[in-house]
Amino acid sequence: MKSFVRDLARDDILRQYRYLLSEQESPSTAERFLQSIQKSMRQIRRNPGIGSPRFLSNPKLAGLRSWAVEDFPSIRIYYLVSENAIRIVRVLHGKRDISPLLEIDPDNI
Repeated sequence: MKSFVRDLARDDILRQYRYLLSEQESPSTAERFLQSIQKSMRQIRRNPGIGSPRFLSNPKLAGLRSWAVEDFPSIRIYYLVSENAIRIVRVLHGKRDISPLLEIDPDNI
């Protein structure tokens, strides 16, 4: 199954990568994060129903699921599944209030 990563999700990944580089001062942790993102996305592509369902009021987000990034359990991948594709909507820390963040740019979901 194909997957598409929205621009906002790419920005989320880059933001977390930069944070790990600067705050943790650990290039190896930052690189491991990128590898874990790729591995977690492969898991989602192999088994799209693997994530926990999320229920939001926006009908464009009906069917939204989340899956924890391997080795970084507080970071979650939020995605939608259609018949032939997976759309990665955002990649966010699980303790954040995700509803307003997911509502940003809802027309591009």
